[in-house]
Parts: sequence; C-alpha cells; structure tokens
Amino acid sequence: MSIDLKKEQIASRERPRYKYSVLAKIFFWMMDVITGKKVTPAKAKLIETLASIPYRSWEIRQYARMTRGYRKDDLVKHATGVMNWGRDAQDNEYWHLRVINDKMKQDGIKDAWYLFPLVPWIMVLCYAIITRMMAVINIRRAFLFNAEFEDHAEHVYAQFVDENPGLDDQPVDSEIANEYMEFESWGDVFRRIGLDERDHMNNSFVYCGKPECVVEYEGMPPLPDVTPKS
Repeated sequence: MSIDLKKEQIASRERPRYKYSVLAKIFFWMMDVITGKKVTPAKAKLIETLASIPYRSWEIRQYARMTRGYRKDDLVKHATGVMNWGRDAQDNEYWHLRVINDKMKQDGIKDAWYLFPLVPWIMVLCYAIITRMMAVINIRRAFLFNAEFEDHAEHVYAQFVDENPGLDDQPVDSEIANEYMEFESWGDVFRRIGLDERDHMNNSFVYCGKPECVVEYEGMPPLPDVTPKS
C-alpha cells in the first residue's frame, strides 16, 4: 500500500510529543547544548549515530536470557522476537546514517565539530552504558526510553523538512537512498526516515506494555504480537 509521506510528516508536526521522562528530557537537552537547537544534517547524523545502540544492548541481554532459560519455549520465542526486531531496526538506522552522510557529501556540507572522533565516541560510550544498564535492570523501561528517543527523532525530521522546503525540489541521485525505494525528492527521503522512527517508537511502546500509545497510520507495518516481559 502506498503511504502518503507528506500527510504523515504533517501529522508528526501536529502531534504533541510524548510526555518525556526526566532522564529523556536531560538527554535531549544535552544534545541541544552540544549541537544547538536548530535541526541540521549534522545533528541528524549524530542522532543516527546513537540510534542503533539500544538495539545492540537488548540483543546482548536477550542472548543471556536464552542461555539461562533455553528450556522455556515462551521465553526463547519472546527473546528471539526482540532480537529479530532489533536487528532490522539497527539495519534501518544504519541506512539513515549512510543516507544523511551521502546527502551531506553531495551538498558539500562538512561535519560539525561534534562529529569529529572524540565527541561522538564519548557520547556513544555514555549512551551504551545507559542502555546496557537499563536492559539489565528494567528492560521494559529500556523499551520506553527508546520510544521516547524515537518520538523525539520523528519530530526532529518533521521539523527539518518543514524548515527546508527546497528539499522537495531536489531529485534523489543517490544509490544509497534508492536501496530503500524510489523517492520523488529529498524531502520524501527525510519524511520516510521520520516515519521509520515512528515505526521504531510504535514497536518500543508495544514491547514496554504501552500499546495504547501507538500512533497508527494507513499502510503501517504490522505490530509485534507479544506479551511484555520484565
């Protein structure tokens, strides 16, 4: 089914953000301190650098669960579902990163200072520690924190497209972007990235036990059929 990307981007802009936790608010505030409040390709690139980290943390945790509980079919099925979803999400977030990098190269945009090795390395390390601890202590809270992160990312991309209307006049000459699908413009590429973040958010809400928070839309992929585990 064809998805109206412009309609969904407008819906993202009009929908209030999820009521973030204190931890999420602090995390997003720190990112704004480092990158500035304006949404730029470099800021989006930093978001995507961090975005795949929680999924790797969950994978490690799920393997540990399966090793201990390999006799329990329900546990193994649930853990496998988390890992399969996480791997797909990681691949998708990595595609986002490559697409944004390709667009920056095409436009001759240099990396901002915070994308040079030391700063992203520190941020990745800190975020990896936070997500690893959450995955061990309270996996449902880890899923919820990821939903908050993805909700934030969805709104960032919707804002970026709004603030850069010229993207709709730019044809997509990128093999990396076209690995996903054929896009009519770069505006649609960034709309699709934002909608991907909504899909990740929706799955995170399901796994954390908050299906009522899912944001449905026409043509969305099926949600996982799971019972949240602690």
